[in-house]
Amino acid sequence: MPDPLDSAEAVRDGAERVFARAARGELAHFYVDQERLDDVAARVAGVTRATYPNVRAIPYHSRWRHFGAGGVDRAAAFVAKTLEQGPDERLAAQVDLAMTSVLLDAGAGETWAYREAAGGTYARSEGLAVASYDLFVGGAFSSDPARDPLRADAAALAQLDPAALGHAMQAGPDNPLVGLDGRAALLRRLGEVAAASPVYFGHPRDASAPARLGHLGLHLREAARSGELPASAILASLLLALRPVWPARGPADQMDDAHRGDVWTHGALGPIAFHKLSQWLAYSLCEPLEWSGVRVVGLDALTGLAEYRNGGLFVDGGVIRPVDPNAAEQVHDVGSDFVIEWRALTVALLDRTAARVRAMLGLDERELPLARVLEGGTWRAGRAIAAERRPGGGPPFRVRSDGTVF
Repeated sequence: MPDPLDSAEAVRDGAERVFARAARGELAHFYVDQERLDDVAARVAGVTRATYPNVRAIPYHSRWRHFGAGGVDRAAAFVAKTLEQGPDERLAAQVDLAMTSVLLDAGAGETWAYREAAGGTYARSEGLAVASYDLFVGGAFSSDPARDPLRADAAALAQLDPAALGHAMQAGPDNPLVGLDGRAALLRRLGEVAAASPVYFGHPRDASAPARLGHLGLHLREAARSGELPASAILASLLLALRPVWPARGPADQMDDAHRGDVWTHGALGPIAFHKLSQWLAYSLCEPLEWSGVRVVGLDALTGLAEYRNGGLFVDGGVIRPVDPNAAEQVHDVGSDFVIEWRALTVALLDRTAARVRAMLGLDERELPLARVLEGGTWRAGRAIAAERRPGGGPPFRVRSDGTVF
């Protein structure tokens, strides 16, 4: 039986419950000043115009954008590597890359950086994207890297060595990567789950084919009707397929003894869902599916991403204010009421910001879905305002996480 929290609708509903309390001044940890929201939206619209002068041609906010760090079009290079493969193999390889890269992207910390062989040095999400790209094309997730490197198969993932992963990502005492062990454990569990879940990770027409992540893309392509696939169906498949992968987390899991992933229990409001990585992955699978001939529809059924760039935009922009004036000096657990409230308010405010940005740019929801507002967009504005407010551009609050959330 599906979990009622396993949907973007549940994410949005939980966010709105938190926002309603904030609007009444009833939250324990935050105030919301909605009068500052127009200023934040104007900032987002300005950043969007500067980055994408043709506001009708903004791409989706997805992992594929980060592969362009340093002006290098790694996505095009990767697609070129797969051109001689058949359509099934090409789609599977693209989904393999997107899934492994997204699941390695849960925040890098403020000091880690990655230097690629070509000489570029990248930090944060771009650094994680380039590092995971190099890992993938080097065959790190393939059981036969010499002959077939461009794959992420269950057997190789299940044997992933944390030390080897850390070495490949150049992590060490002088270059610490937050949550490294958590990321390695996540990918190992993913390999084990993929091997045991042929309905998602087996080849849909060849039962003898080894399990791999990219086979999920083939299943999604076949689920399209008249060439169309709702974005909500992509997320639903990911939430079901990945549920056993996530670590168990406190009372929200104990209610039905299931791993619910990015779901946390608020002391006054009960379970609140976010599904940040799963939604980030859903956005990142849209393009490979569209390249394969599927038209992804209903993108605005997904929500904004409850992460520190979007959340920081509203804190630094004065829309969200902590009740405790010393909150920025503390370290907050990712499952604390403080962080749950911050993330939920972020989701609710992204919807309201998107509506304002569309009006400022003269576009409607079809022309500028939330996936493009985020890209244009909110996370860029969040990064820019963070750089104005703090040396190094870190988030406004310090969060203790395990490498599987932010």
